[in-house]
Amino acid sequence: MGVEKEISDTSIIMDEDEFNRSIEPILSKKEIYAAAQDRDPHDIHTHLKVGFEDVIAEPSSTHSFDKVWIGSHAAFELIKFFCYRLLTTLLAVPLAFILGLVFGVLSCVHIWLVMPMIQSCLMLLPSLQIVWRSLTDMFITPLSQSMGKLLSSIQVKMTEN
Repeated sequence: MGVEKEISDTSIIMDEDEFNRSIEPILSKKEIYAAAQDRDPHDIHTHLKVGFEDVIAEPSSTHSFDKVWIGSHAAFELIKFFCYRLLTTLLAVPLAFILGLVFGVLSCVHIWLVMPMIQSCLMLLPSLQIVWRSLTDMFITPLSQSMGKLLSSIQVKMTEN
């Protein structure tokens, strides 16, 4: 991969960290930006941090022209950036509204229906446990003990012909 020698108002960022992983466009003005806030502090979407080299990779035995590589890299990053911005502009607010409704309903159902039902069942379980243990002791335990005594007297001998 080569380095552009031309002087212009814009330049191509060649720093590996920003070049590979950033969703910002490659072509940028020579300004120093403040560090952007971390919008994914818990790294929920680490699988979406896809760079140009993760998608398009040329092995060391085959290389395209340097300007083609740089141009395709710039086109990839710019299209990815603008497509993401366009889709988030169109879909972010409506989806946030819908997801807010969904999670609000789920929270309400969980707090006011699911947990009271679970607590009611947990309150009944000690009584049911006593009844179940009594039924098991009356019916299953004697049956298991008699089957064990019956089957313990069986002996199997293997002979080889």
